[in-house]
Amino acid sequence: MGTSVPAFSFLTTAYKTEDYLGDTIDSVVAQTFSDWELIVVDNGMSDEIAAIVESRSNDERIRLVRQENKGYDGGVMAASEIATGRYIVVLDSDDQIMPAFCDTISRAFDADPHIDAIGCDAYRFDDSGADLPTGYYRSTNVKQKPDPASPLTLTDLLGGLVPYYTAAIRREAWEAVGGYDRGGEELHESVAIWIRMVGKYDIRVLPQRLARFRLRGDSMTRDPAKVESFMAELERSFAWAAPSDPKEKAALDKTLRTFRYWVFLHRAQQALLAGRDRDARTSAREAFGQRRTVRAAAIIVSVNTIPGVLRRIHPLKQRITERVAHTAGRVVTAVKR
Repeated sequence: MGTSVPAFSFLTTAYKTEDYLGDTIDSVVAQTFSDWELIVVDNGMSDEIAAIVESRSNDERIRLVRQENKGYDGGVMAASEIATGRYIVVLDSDDQIMPAFCDTISRAFDADPHIDAIGCDAYRFDDSGADLPTGYYRSTNVKQKPDPASPLTLTDLLGGLVPYYTAAIRREAWEAVGGYDRGGEELHESVAIWIRMVGKYDIRVLPQRLARFRLRGDSMTRDPAKVESFMAELERSFAWAAPSDPKEKAALDKTLRTFRYWVFLHRAQQALLAGRDRDARTSAREAFGQRRTVRAAAIIVSVNTIPGVLRRIHPLKQRITERVAHTAGRVVTAVKR
């Protein structure tokens, strides 16, 4: 590799993603802007992962680091330690970026040297490779559209407008806030880093879909314990901001209520399908207490009157499962670790 410093350093930690990693790497190689490096961490000593990276060893921009599994944040930080680029970009080993990702974001940085980080929207796609009609931000139920002309505020962030994790962050800002190092706290890395940055650094979010977010068939939505654990981690991460401004507090309260709402709906679904009608009614009422929505009210009525019918057709199952994933935004990503 030459001595010049690349514009972008992609940090990719790979663990049990042998089926996807090649496409992830290829999406970086396909960039129309070629000034980048990609550091892949084999986070678990998989010979197949190493072979996938080494099969592309003719491209000096791609480097491999091998280590025992140190967790998702440990893999990202291992890549960060040897990254040399001006902008740091985390890219999961089963997701992808669009060909214009680097070019578009580089132009945005060049247009305003005061910007410290730039996020974007993303396509969502399933294991068949097909893009879903709803993009990332719409799927998270965030009502506010990203405005690239305005810096992200803490109120925006606590209201749910968390930059999609594949964002470009100036090296100086990344290092100043510690990157994805959680400091021993049980926080979600891709939320905590923005809480540490917002208000101190100029963060922008572009409306363009410049990345592709994979919805895997083995997502955590199939495991109720993982769903609740992840949602609890999200609650801790948002609450960690400890805002003092009334608007920020109101935004945080609304978001936390939304998290709890979907958790209770998920519990109602699980109880209903298990034949525990009383528990299903209780959880549905708890959901309604967090957010007085027509959906929650309809579930309460349905569980009270026709639980047997719901168990036979249970359209509730798919709706709630999808909504839990949508609200978290990165629920599926968490399982990839």
